[in-house]
Amino acid sequence: MPCLLVLASSLWGGNRKILRIACTSNIVKSAKHTRHRGHTTAESVTAPLGCIHAAFIFVMTMYTQLYNRLSFGWNTVKIDMSAARRDPLPIIPFGLAAFAATLFALGLALGTTIAVGMLFFIQMKIILRNKTSIESWIEEKAKDRIQYYQLDEVFVFPYDMGSRWKNFKQVFTWSGVPEGDGLDWPIREGCHQYSLTIEQLKQKADKRVRSVRYKVIEDYSGTCCPLNRGIKTFFTSPCTEEPRIRLQKGEFILATRGLRYWLYGDKILDDSVLEGVSRIRGWFPRNCVEKCPCDAETDQAPEGEKKNR
Repeated sequence: MPCLLVLASSLWGGNRKILRIACTSNIVKSAKHTRHRGHTTAESVTAPLGCIHAAFIFVMTMYTQLYNRLSFGWNTVKIDMSAARRDPLPIIPFGLAAFAATLFALGLALGTTIAVGMLFFIQMKIILRNKTSIESWIEEKAKDRIQYYQLDEVFVFPYDMGSRWKNFKQVFTWSGVPEGDGLDWPIREGCHQYSLTIEQLKQKADKRVRSVRYKVIEDYSGTCCPLNRGIKTFFTSPCTEEPRIRLQKGEFILATRGLRYWLYGDKILDDSVLEGVSRIRGWFPRNCVEKCPCDAETDQAPEGEKKNR
């Protein structure tokens, strides 16, 4: 809130002020993560290295201890876990409990190496591209929007400097602090600080234009996996954190995207319900609604709709 007040009272022009306020929350959120990106990446490197070292110690320990306890017969192999067959006896006792604990620790070390190693790969991919997963999705939607309307424009992601080495140097610096102050970031030549925000506003406007009006024909309680809407609807429930919305017969919905058996949209509220409520949006089963006749003539599908999951 203080950031919004400061920006609102600044000397920026009207349009720029609106754009700045609109994207302030997103910038502040991403700034917190970006400033710790280098430290997180360093941790994701050192953790697998330490686990690999520990796994090597565990493997060599089990090998040396089991080697002194193995006895081979014609058709059998016996392991005597009571004591090692050598003199003098080993300083560190290694019984059955120690063997089980070492084997368990080896599994943890290998699992941590794989899991954190994958995290390191994802972090480095983001750093080298200077682009988060959400920003990649925005860029993909920008290309789809330009291709759909056949516009004579090209969207260039402003924070990708065009070179992986330049993107790498923005995060890993000699001071340990990434470039940027949390509000203004180095941008690519030909772009400005609001290029991404302007594209997001265009996509929001395009979503409103391409939204389809539906009328609720059956009540829906808002449950995550409704049993009374069919087996396919039950098993194809969207696996997202986005909410489900409760529907009552006769209400209207503006659908913006959907799956084969589910739709996502905003509920059109009456003036009596509108007070104190900003928006009611979420997922709902497709078989609870029907397309309004005025929209059925255009036969326009919700943006991002997928016929197959």
